[in-house]
Parts: sequence; C-alpha cells; structure tokens
Amino acid sequence: MSPIEVLGLPFQNPLLLAAGTAGFGQELDGVMDLDRLGGIVTKAVSRDPRAGNRAPRVAEFRGGMLNSVGLANPGLERARHDLIPWLSRRLRRAHTLVNVVGFSPEEYADVVSGLDGVPGLAGFELNLSCPNTSAGGIEFGADADCVRRIVGDCRRRTALPLLAKLSPVVPDIAGMAVVARDAGADGISVVNTMPGMIFDGATGPARVGNGYGGVSGPALLAVGVLAAARVVERTGGMPVIGVGGVRSATDVRQYLRVGASLVAIGTAALADPHLPERIVAELERGDG
Repeated sequence: MSPIEVLGLPFQNPLLLAAGTAGFGQELDGVMDLDRLGGIVTKAVSRDPRAGNRAPRVAEFRGGMLNSVGLANPGLERARHDLIPWLSRRLRRAHTLVNVVGFSPEEYADVVSGLDGVPGLAGFELNLSCPNTSAGGIEFGADADCVRRIVGDCRRRTALPLLAKLSPVVPDIAGMAVVARDAGADGISVVNTMPGMIFDGATGPARVGNGYGGVSGPALLAVGVLAAARVVERTGGMPVIGVGGVRSATDVRQYLRVGASLVAIGTAALADPHLPERIVAELERGDG
C-alpha cells in the first residue's frame, strides 16, 4: 500500500486507533507496534482533570460494547508536559492526533491553545458530542451555532489540522459537517458512539454505573459507512475519518469505498490489541 496524503500530512497507511481506546499510547507500549499504523488519536483531553463516571464503565452485549467512561482524563497540564511528548518521542512514522473535549465552548479553545506547539503533535479532533452544560446538556454538535463558534475559536488558536467529530444522532450529520467546514475545520470524523442502555437480565440493574452510555462495536459499521458517504458527498470530498465497527481489512475498505480518507479502529482493538497490525498487513497484501 502506497503512502497517502491527508490533511497535508503523509500517512503510511489509512488505519488509525480511535480516541478513547488507546489511552495516550503508554498503555500499549510493548503490546502493539504503534508505528505500524497511520496514527493514533489520543484519549480525550479536557482543560481540567476528570475522574469520570462511577464503575462499572463498560459492558459487552451481542452487538458490541456499551461504555460510560465519562471522559475521564488527566487534564491539559499533564497531557502537555508528559503524555503527548512521550507519545511523540515514541512514534517515528505514525502521527499523533489529540481528541479535545469541553463543557463550554471556551474550554475547547483553551485546550487547543494549551497544546498548540507541543512537538510531534499533528492535529486535533474536536469531540463535539460533549454536552453543553450551560444549555441543559444538549450536545454541542447538535447546535450549528455552537459548532460554528467552537471550530472558529479553535481555528484562531492553531494552524494545525482540525477535525470535527460528530455524533450519529445529529439529524443532519452532513449538514453539520458543512457548518464545521465553513467555520474552519479541515476534516470530519464520523461517527462517535450512539446512546444506549442495557440491563443485567430482566430485573437486574443497568450494566454500567451511569445507567446509560455509548454504543460501539460491530453494530456501528453500517451507521458509520453511511455517515461517511453523506459527509463526503455533501462537503465535496473533504477529508473524512470513518469510525465505527471496524474489525477487518474488509471493513476498512467499506469506508474507503465511500470516500473516507482514513479509518479508525476502536472497540475491536480493545478485545485484540494485535488486530490493528494484522489489518495493516492485510491492507498491504491487498486482502479484503
């Protein structure tokens, strides 16, 4: 497989590790060769450290996994001074993209500004599925004005590539991608998890401590492929990262077929940390 150029960067292959599934790389050191991949999207970074939701935080079911981690992360300062520099020193060929979260529009820009200039950082993925706590918990990504403001403010804080990550529950995900593009986003990531809830049997409690969480895994493949296709078509072919349900080279090619530039694997790599490297090898051989 020949290298590709996306977002002005050379990627040795289109496979990324999705945000929230690979930490900041240290968790996989000695388990997976991260430099075999196109890149890694780090765990979310917020302005302040977050403890996250109460346990249990994940639960498997037939269609995949429900997670309710609650965006737990060590915060901007530790990410800037420790975690991202470590990952950047570790990688020679794979790129580092940082997932950014906020609970007000200002927080996104603060995190981007605080991380801009960290050596080895290739770009930012703005997680617009976060709840706007000042607006009753409505997702930022469901409000065009919020998307416009967040992306625009972040654009003014950095010259690095900006990706807007959108939720599959947005009524018009392609239309919101256009809003993000026009505000200064260089690319779009689709999709984030879908909201879900499962119980322990017929009478037991909810299987995650928060009661509900985000659905990921095989069930999201068809949702993600359709969203990628719609965003590519509506935006005139801007760079898209396809996310959701990837378990094989065949799944990667589903996203590539509809015009995605890069493809991220998440839940399946939690179950089998060696799977991403095998998929890269399959892509290089032309399998799938």
